[in-house]
Amino acid sequence: MVVPVHGKSTIVNLIPRFYDVTEGELIIDGVNIQDVPQKELRKRIGFVPQKGILFSGTIESNIKYGNLDMTDEQMKKATNIAQATDFINRKDNQFKSEIAQGGNNVSGGQKQRLSIARALAIDPEIIVFDDSFSALDFKTDSILREELNKQTKGKTVIIVAQRISTILNADQIIVLEEGKIVGKGTHKELIENCEEYKEIAMSQLSKQELGGVN
Repeated sequence: MVVPVHGKSTIVNLIPRFYDVTEGELIIDGVNIQDVPQKELRKRIGFVPQKGILFSGTIESNIKYGNLDMTDEQMKKATNIAQATDFINRKDNQFKSEIAQGGNNVSGGQKQRLSIARALAIDPEIIVFDDSFSALDFKTDSILREELNKQTKGKTVIIVAQRISTILNADQIIVLEEGKIVGKGTHKELIENCEEYKEIAMSQLSKQELGGVN
């Protein structure tokens, strides 16, 4: 999981091969991703961009976009995790409600939750969130991450975040500065050993969240 600094989106965009590495190689489960057919690779990855992208159609067609044979149960499970169920159920036509091109008839937070639901609905092995929680309020962000932790056991979850609170409990946090790794470890380890991380953390977190750092 990655904290905010230059180069973060560049790195995560390499994973689904939106573009390829110019040096070295990117390996998943011991296999160079350039040796995997792009269609097969993208079936294994759920990618949520920084700005939610929706298509004209219905809520249902947007969520089932990656797998048209998806069951309604799978769709609803994904919207529950993404904290989208409540606002969907308040709509007259619920999952059959129309979505304008670009999602212009839903709020930024709703658009992002539907984008997250679409990525989760295909049940991918790897889920990438490219600063995807910034449009969410803190409460929704917290509940969504709690549900993600419950539902993604055995999966790889990569999060780019502006808020350190979003990645506070990550197994590993990577800190970038000007495209270079300047720190790697847990929150506690980075607070003790990475000045760049500590500086960001102290500007955002409470003393309790910081773990008693002075």
